[in-house]
Amino acid sequence: MNAIVVSIANAERVAAEVIADVFTPPPAVDYLDWAERNIVFSERESPFPGPYNRTLFPYFDEILRALSPADPCRIVTLKKSAQLGGTVLANIFTGGSMDMAPSDFLYVHPTENNAQRWSKMKLSPMLKGTAALSKIFPMKARDGLDSVLYKERIDGRGAILISGANSPSSLSQVSIERQVQDDLSKWEMNSAGDPETQADSRSRSREFAKIFKISTPLVEPGCRITASYNKGSQERLYVPCPQCGHFQVLEWENFLANLDEAHPERSHFTCDDPDCGGLIEEHHIPKIAQHAEWRADNPEAKRHHRSFDLWSAYSLLQSFERIAREWLNARGDPASEQTFFNDTVGRAYRTLGEAPPWEDLRDRSSQSPYSHGEIPSGYPIVTCGVDCQGDRVEWQVVAWTRNFRRAIIEYGVFSGHVSSEECQASLDGLLKQTWRNAYGRKIGLDLLAIDGNAYTEDVWDWSKKHPASDVIMVRGVPAEGAPLIARVKKERNRRGKIVSYSRRFYNFATSVLKMGLYRNLLHDDPEKRGFVALPRGLEDEFYRQLTAESRKAVRNKKGFVEYQWVKDPSQANEGLDTHLQAEAAAIKFGVRSMPDALWDRYEAERECPPEEEQGDLEDLLNRPATADSQGPTPTAPISKRRERVNKWKKR
Repeated sequence: MNAIVVSIANAERVAAEVIADVFTPPPAVDYLDWAERNIVFSERESPFPGPYNRTLFPYFDEILRALSPADPCRIVTLKKSAQLGGTVLANIFTGGSMDMAPSDFLYVHPTENNAQRWSKMKLSPMLKGTAALSKIFPMKARDGLDSVLYKERIDGRGAILISGANSPSSLSQVSIERQVQDDLSKWEMNSAGDPETQADSRSRSREFAKIFKISTPLVEPGCRITASYNKGSQERLYVPCPQCGHFQVLEWENFLANLDEAHPERSHFTCDDPDCGGLIEEHHIPKIAQHAEWRADNPEAKRHHRSFDLWSAYSLLQSFERIAREWLNARGDPASEQTFFNDTVGRAYRTLGEAPPWEDLRDRSSQSPYSHGEIPSGYPIVTCGVDCQGDRVEWQVVAWTRNFRRAIIEYGVFSGHVSSEECQASLDGLLKQTWRNAYGRKIGLDLLAIDGNAYTEDVWDWSKKHPASDVIMVRGVPAEGAPLIARVKKERNRRGKIVSYSRRFYNFATSVLKMGLYRNLLHDDPEKRGFVALPRGLEDEFYRQLTAESRKAVRNKKGFVEYQWVKDPSQANEGLDTHLQAEAAAIKFGVRSMPDALWDRYEAERECPPEEEQGDLEDLLNRPATADSQGPTPTAPISKRRERVNKWKKR
């Protein structure tokens, strides 16, 4: 008879194993190691394709350490230049967290549209292309566990929630262990108040939460990422001088002082040790960056909030020569300067919040060499801005030349609503009107921009009667991160019907243009980039209106402070609005990017006396407009002139 052997588990051993499993600390969460093992760049994604190479991004090492649970800080802020790999850093934090320490993860963008674009173009390719993530995120729609704005692990141990800061509902009713607040400077107040406060509160109940705030700056005061950086440890990157070994920060002012305009390729830094003064050149960066150290200006904050400041000079993705040329191209134009300081230097652009005194502008105009209604020498392009009010339409004509310089020509008012026949007839006449330049030649409008915000359908009814090359509709957008001009694709009218505006309705960045105008109005040198010429003869009221707004901190109905352009309640501001609309027309026409060859052509055709003609006055008045075969002439209809310019541009 065979014996039956029965194995009985050792209860004490089982209990010991369970206890050991419970009390064994989890593996270390090392984002740097995870990146080296998992992140692989394609040629499309990076100029350095292949596995993540920490020697190319040595300044990221400490930031990734700060994001790990081993560092006690709760908040990590990165204030940076554009295109430095910040998205890669956020993706490492996101992907590494879901792999090594799964929990619910919140990723917030400025808007839901931004969130959807990131999910499709950045997150989904990372989940598919990273071996460690593709196993736990199979990317198959199943019971709503895989959608554009929600990605759940296959085992249910964590999920990525993707949100827009403009959607308060998506920032509520969840408790989050880790989160990324991306493009923080572009976040605007939503219907429930401050989205940054709402997002922060999602991690309030988690003692060991990590919140990563990342963005290029925008405008100061009021820049969110700059404010967050200042609250933190304020860590800057120190590198050793290749000559003497002295550690220092590569400051923009140091670079600017050593920028040779004639030879931007020779741009460099100099050692700030007075006993050295040696050159720090671009070819030194790869070596000295390996010895870089983050040093805090506010070390007391490190335990709770670490903040880092990084700009293009430290990156292998940006050459010193390109930084120098970007500055030379931007210098003197406030809108371009803002972009340069934000994207290249990684600094908020400090605004001139107050307009110059209107009396100073009036006094300067009294010494002007030209009168209103005349076009001074050297300004060949002419645009017009039109603002619609309930009982009138106000308009302003501005002439333009190279280097963003402009001359105010005329300001006027038509009575009646824009929908009335009389008002529309006046606007038709404005399109045909000409102004004499310094040579006696009559110049008509190259483009008219009319406000389409308040009375959109009425403005559309008039605008569509004219070619899109003559008339565009515009609408101001207050966001400080908005593009200078961008086409409105589709909107709904009062009846809810989707309306397409035939590529003639544009949003333009009012805040950026106001800042630029107020800075440029301070220039008194006619040759200085951005100079604004003022005519003799305009009334004092025009200058009061032109300077009627200022940028101020305003407490909204929810009790939160935000920065807005505020109008003097006792002063109209149509002089400012029409000027910005005329500038929007000029941007659309191309004055900011027009090549010298085209400026030369306009000047050759318009900056000269008109041809002498013989004949009776009545014959001359009744003679139809003509144009030569070489390009637009000032006497031709606006649409014909623009048509010939467009043909010439395509050559």
